[in-house]
This record gives sequence, C-alpha cells and structure tokens, in this order.
Amino acid sequence: MSETSAPRILAVDDNATNLKLVTFLLARGGYDLRTAANAHEALILVKSFRPRLILLDLQLPDIDGLELTRRWKSDPATRDTIIVAVTAYAMKGDEERARAAGVDGYITKPLNAERFRQAVARHLAG
Repeated sequence: MSETSAPRILAVDDNATNLKLVTFLLARGGYDLRTAANAHEALILVKSFRPRLILLDLQLPDIDGLELTRRWKSDPATRDTIIVAVTAYAMKGDEERARAAGVDGYITKPLNAERFRQAVARHLAG
C-alpha cells in the first residue's frame, strides 16, 4: 500500500507500554499509525495527520477521552472520524457514558490481540 492509501490511525494513551502494544498488534496491518501520549498531542496530530480512526484511552492526564470525543464529534472537520475507546473502564455504565459522549466503539483492556485486530479492521471497513 502506498502511504496515502494506508488507513490512518491515531492511538492516544498516556501509558507508553500500551502504545507499544497497540503499535505491535497493528504492525502488519498496513496502517499508517501515529501515537500521542496525551490529549494536547492528540489535538495537534488530529489536525495535521487527519486519521480515519482514533484509538482513544479515556483516562488521560490533561483532558479526558470523553471530553476529547465530544470536541471532535462537535467539530465539522473531525465529526466523521471513527473514535474507539480503548480503556480499562469496564464497570456498569462506563460504555454507556462513552457512547453518549460519541465514541463509535468500545474495547476493554487488557487487550485480546485477535479481537483487537478484528475490531480495528471492522471499524475501518465501515
């Protein structure tokens, strides 16, 4: 795939180990993958990189993932970007809150490698 045709994915997580895992799991998928360690970096990258899919940790140190989702979904330039929460929040009501904020998908940690890859491919397939 040429760089311009590879699906663009942004992974946002403040845990470097989690970002390495996502990078490893998606390495052979033919994706153009970038990472951000906090919301500030993510906000900048979304404007310049224009990802098709954002894999978003909900618990970030500067702006939480729910607020980021609301911002992106209310902006005409990013409202069609697919946002999938990738989170340790797995209590009753957590997914509903995330979906109410606008996420398009919800994956809980710890990640199951095969299910994670399948979910990413499914979201990109539309």
